[in-house]
Order: sequence, then C-alpha cells, then structure tokens
Amino acid sequence: MSIASSPSAPGCSVPAAELIRPAYGGGCLSELLGSVAAAQGLTGDNDDGLVRYENRLGLPEADRYVVWLVDGLGWHNLRTEAAGAPWLAGLPDARTVTAPVPSTTTTSLTSFGTGTPPGVHGMVGYSFRLPGAKGAVLNPLTWNLPHNPRMVQPTPTVLERIQDEVGVTTVSLARFVDSGLTQAALRGGRFHGLVDEADEDARLEAMVTAATSSTRTLVYAYERRLDMIGHSRGWQSRDWREQLATLDRSVRAVRQALPDEVTLIVTGDHGMVDVPSDRRTVIEAVPDLAAGIDCVAGEPRFRQLWSDREDPVWIARRWADVLGDSAWVRTRDEAIDDGWFGPVADQVRARIGDVLVAIRDDSALMTRTAPHEQGMVGMHGSLTEAEMVVPLLVT
Repeated sequence: MSIASSPSAPGCSVPAAELIRPAYGGGCLSELLGSVAAAQGLTGDNDDGLVRYENRLGLPEADRYVVWLVDGLGWHNLRTEAAGAPWLAGLPDARTVTAPVPSTTTTSLTSFGTGTPPGVHGMVGYSFRLPGAKGAVLNPLTWNLPHNPRMVQPTPTVLERIQDEVGVTTVSLARFVDSGLTQAALRGGRFHGLVDEADEDARLEAMVTAATSSTRTLVYAYERRLDMIGHSRGWQSRDWREQLATLDRSVRAVRQALPDEVTLIVTGDHGMVDVPSDRRTVIEAVPDLAAGIDCVAGEPRFRQLWSDREDPVWIARRWADVLGDSAWVRTRDEAIDDGWFGPVADQVRARIGDVLVAIRDDSALMTRTAPHEQGMVGMHGSLTEAEMVVPLLVT
C-alpha cells in the first residue's frame, strides 16, 4: 500500500491519520476474485474483451474455494480485539489488502465482484449523483431509484464470467437475492438464501454443501452483523466484541467441516471508526460549508459535494480553510489524479462529487438531508488505515 505522510491536526481527540491510497492492481480487494479464478486454473481468455485472470495475491492453487466476506471487519479492528477472536487472529498466513475508495460497502462489494476499481464500475460511494437522473442521488443499498442495476453497473462480474466453468454459489441473507446491489455487484451463479442469518448451522451446511457440489467450486459468503452492530453501538462496544467472538467460532467450525482440499479465505470490505457525539459537525449549520452546495451525498466520513453555481476549486479551498488538518479536501480532478478511484471512465466521471471531503481524525460531517445517520456510532468511508486496510486470512 502507498502511504503519504501528513501532519497531525492540533486539538483533535485522536491524531489525524496518514492517507492510505488503494493498492489497485496489486494489493486491493478488487484483485481477490480474479486471483481465486487464476488459482483455480482459469485464464479469463474467453473473447469477452475483459482482462485475463492473474493471481496477483499469490493464492494457493486449488479447485475449491470459499471466500467469506465479513462486512465491517477491518484489520485494525481485528488486531485490536485479537483476544476475542483467537482462531482468526492466530492464523499463520495473515495478510492485508486495501479497500477501494471510498471505504464503504457499496464500492467495496462492487470492486470485489467485478475485479475492477470504482472508476471503471461506477459505484463510487454509499450514495452518489446520477447525471442522467436529473441530479437524483442513488443509494445502492436501498436502490431508491427506478434505474436498472445492470445499466447503472454494466461491467460483468467475475462470478458470472466463471459460472460456466466453476460451480458458483452465493450464501447470503435470502432477502438480498434480487436486491439492486446484488444485481449490480454480485450477479452470477446460484444464490442460497439464509432465512435466519443467526442460524450458524444452516450457514455452515450451505457453505460446505456448495463447496463440495462439484470438482471445481467457488462459494462467496456474506456476513453483515458485525457492521450493523458497529454502526449502532460502536466497534469498541461489548456487543461488537461478542459478535466478533461469534464470528471467530463460526469460521473455525466451517473450516473444520470443509474438506482439506478446500481453501477458505476470510476478508472484510472496510474497517470502522467510532465517532463521539461531540465530534460531529452539521454542514448546514456552518455557513462557510453550506454556501454554494446544491447536493450532499456520500457518508459522514467521506462527503461528496456538487455545486451547479460555484467553482469547485473555490469550494474546496473554503472547506479546507474551515476543516484544517481534520480532513483531506480534494476537487474531483485532484482525487482522480491522486489515484483514489483508479482509472476513471468518461461515463463515470460525473458520478464523483465536484468536491470530496475525507475525514482524517475521529470526527464526522453530518447533513440534515440524511437524518438516519444521526444514530450511528461506528462509521467509515475515509482513507485512514483503520478504514482502508482489511485482513486477508487464507487457510
């Protein structure tokens, strides 16, 4: 990963962090499924115009893989609470990869699913402005607009590219089977829906059955409870630690139930930072922040701003003056040039905010247009180590 040094912000309750750039092409979550496919002997040379599969993460050769993605499992979070997850923390082959930018579920899952950076697949945040929708803001988790997910994100997924050669199965909550995000980011293969995500036995049986259903298989399993508890109560809460312990026992049980020839990978889509109630700034309450802004999207630790009436360069300067060392403030062009989104396609460019604001410390930028965010304790989205670096545990 590439790390750029920056000074600490004076007066912050925690020091301002260094900026972690996404390691597209060599050490990012976007390389995981392509590396699995290559480790299974697939080349991707199927005349579809897409890149060949390369084992850029150096995964072991195997015909059967289970990839378990745990929402909200950051490397910093796991390392800090290692005592509560002794099996996961004790795995000898513990590595890390970066999330894409922003470090949020929508963007991470689509980069994971398609094997491409956000500048290619276009799912550039928790919420973002769709240029062809009269300025409407899409939230891919709720899919609040009538747009076809396969049109919003047309890049084929790795799962659908390999489904004719590999037995592909998704194991996830049943109600996600036809969600907009599933169609956009993770379409392909067979979907095994879990009625009760707390039924660990049902999950184990589904994963083991799918992994052994043919000579060459790939099982993608999704677990969201750690992230949900982190948002509502904080990752430093007792409830979060208890859920981490539950996850640790579940992963161990699945590993013991799987045949030895199945390779199991556990990873995350982002980490998490707890934001104290007194570290929150409401954008609309600060005149120098609210002036000239026509649209606020993203999330509290990674805001995307659009203005239809003011030069983004001046907005960025004003926000940088107000926020000081507590945030990285970039225009769209600056962020793209710095590699935040990888190569950016022309049709994706306008989905990225005119101005991007990424938080460096433990604060957050709230907006009255998103009242549901007020109750969150744990947050993510920015480019700090705590949010960007996720584990890659191979067993």
